[in-house]
Amino acid sequence: MGSFSIWHWLIVLVIVLLVFGRGKIPELMGDMAKGIKSFKKGMADDEVADDKHTVEHRTDETVSPSKEKTSKS
Repeated sequence: MGSFSIWHWLIVLVIVLLVFGRGKIPELMGDMAKGIKSFKKGMADDEVADDKHTVEHRTDETVSPSKEKTSKS
């Protein structure tokens, strides 16, 4: 009673095939694969965009705004 027998799995398989149809399951799996690929591509694009927006700050060349205003006056 605790585990499923082969008959339980066969009945579930028949019900799934009746509900979704024979051709619908591969189509759903293909759509799911496309979604995963799109998600991975989006994550990779985000990493590239983050790398482009990373700014390195140099303390030896940086002038603070307050010093810049006083030197122009």
